[in-house]
Amino acid sequence: MTSPLLNLPGAVAAEGRDEGVAAHYGELFGEQRALADGRGFVDLSHRGVVTVSGPERLSWLHLLLTQHMTELPPGRATEALILSANGHIEHALYLVDDGETVWAHVEPGTQEALIAYLESMKFFYRVEVADRTADFAVVHLPAGSVAEPDKEHVVRETAFGRDVFLPRAELEAFAAAHGPAAGLLAYEALRVEAHRPRLGLETDHRTIPHELGWIGTAVHLQKGCYRGQETVARVHNLGKPPRRLVFLHLDGSEVHLPPHGAPVRLAADGAEGRQLGFVTTAARHHELGPIALALVKRNVPVDAPLLAGQTAAAQEVVVAP
Repeated sequence: MTSPLLNLPGAVAAEGRDEGVAAHYGELFGEQRALADGRGFVDLSHRGVVTVSGPERLSWLHLLLTQHMTELPPGRATEALILSANGHIEHALYLVDDGETVWAHVEPGTQEALIAYLESMKFFYRVEVADRTADFAVVHLPAGSVAEPDKEHVVRETAFGRDVFLPRAELEAFAAAHGPAAGLLAYEALRVEAHRPRLGLETDHRTIPHELGWIGTAVHLQKGCYRGQETVARVHNLGKPPRRLVFLHLDGSEVHLPPHGAPVRLAADGAEGRQLGFVTTAARHHELGPIALALVKRNVPVDAPLLAGQTAAAQEVVVAP
């Protein structure tokens, strides 16, 4: 879907997985500073919106998700994963229950596959799963924002900010009341700074939660059985995930950022050295300069200078080896 907010002055459309919303509105660093100061909002209306309603919604989701759901109180935000039988991450859900319905937003274009899986697991449970993407949009208010969404809107509040589910027809009115608008590039730069993984960027077909630090936020280690739990428990008890997420400070003299998938090597081995990982997301930060997240082998020394593509990089530990 194409957001009507692409008609705002200065809007430049995002490409790829974020197509349909603005990459920026002409002031990349200014938009970042506004968000960091608790001002403005981000249009996330390209993300999928899925709801689960019915009296057994929480107990049913508890059986399917990595998160503890049975006692989730209304209004409390959480996040959860759906894993394969081998423990690899398939879906990431950002959830809140409003007392009658669980609302979730997910990566753009993944809602159909998610709903197909959920529908296949309904059996005799009294739940209703719905794709609400056509009717509802997500907008993000940064942490510290004094903006007050309408009381009828469902709000998911975290330390990173508030995600508001609002009718698509209200997007332009929301923008007029809560500007200035900030684009996806500003939002992503702050996400990278906060070391927050994103499905499809920080993950590939074999990523497990331990590698990204999702164990601390999206996985409950004391809950009952769910698909992939055996892998989660085994790796947690052994303490040796095969890879780990790192934060990179990139050489600021380079004009271009390393793209997603760019190889990561030891700087001492040069550009022809053995690949030890890959860049997942790179961004330009208003204070830190060029930064990135990368997924590297667990045994890469934590203090080793790296090459991200052709760019020199110093690493900070996100997930300890």
